Amino acid sequence: MAQRIAVRQTDDPRVDDFRQLSTADRRPDRPGGRGYVIAEGTVVVRRLLTSRYPVRSLLGVARRIDELEPELAGIDVPAYVTSADAMAEIVGFHLNRGVLAVADRAPQPAVADILRTSEVLAVLEGVGDHENLGALFRNAAALGVGGVLLGPGCSDPLYRRSVRVSMGNVLRVPFAALQPWPDGLTLLKDNGFRIAALTPRVDSVSLRELAAGEGKVALLFGSEGPGLTAEALAAADIAVRIPMTDGVDSLNVATAAAVAFYELAGR
Repeated sequence: MAQRIAVRQTDDPRVDDFRQLSTADRRPDRPGGRGYVIAEGTVVVRRLLTSRYPVRSLLGVARRIDELEPELAGIDVPAYVTSADAMAEIVGFHLNRGVLAVADRAPQPAVADILRTSEVLAVLEGVGDHENLGALFRNAAALGVGGVLLGPGCSDPLYRRSVRVSMGNVLRVPFAALQPWPDGLTLLKDNGFRIAALTPRVDSVSLRELAAGEGKVALLFGSEGPGLTAEALAAADIAVRIPMTDGVDSLNVATAAAVAFYELAGR
């Protein structure tokens, strides 16, 4: 069972994992970053507590820790309880959600394992916005996508903002880096996936035409600005567009992904 520990001094070294998150934000590629997985709010913390990521500790106000009692009953981690003001000083900003949890990272599954258990995949190239990435993972979880494969230029799915925007679903949807790029797409083809590149190109086919077919599909999405590179488009089996009204040529990548996931989920 989690041990509740009152924290009255904001310089208490026991809560250093949570200290000044707005400075380095604990990304492993920034100075001071430790690469921890950080969950905010009871919904996301609950998903972290029931995930495969090894939880180190919690920090929150008493009311929010109380809400997590069922999940904490079977976990031997410290739950540091403090005031909202003290928590804001420790974290570096005011946290309306009232609770945080921090966990160590866990090894990601192999690409081959994700391919073996999936019928629909998302494959990303250059999706660098953390919030878009988090929203895409949330959509993938909601609409039955088997996993997400990350090409070059993608942001870290376990970065705090991505975890928050995904509502913790990055902790549930398997993901892995796909290397080399784009030659690694051959592995998908060898495993029976048809690679469909989402693009507004005029020579692309309608998404509904793709959805009317059968078989396993890997949906290829590009960066928010320039979209997919020429190399990625050339490696795809088919170019697919979402029909839109005149004057609008594209959607936010997470929105486009939700539309595509929905069409394929309904097959």
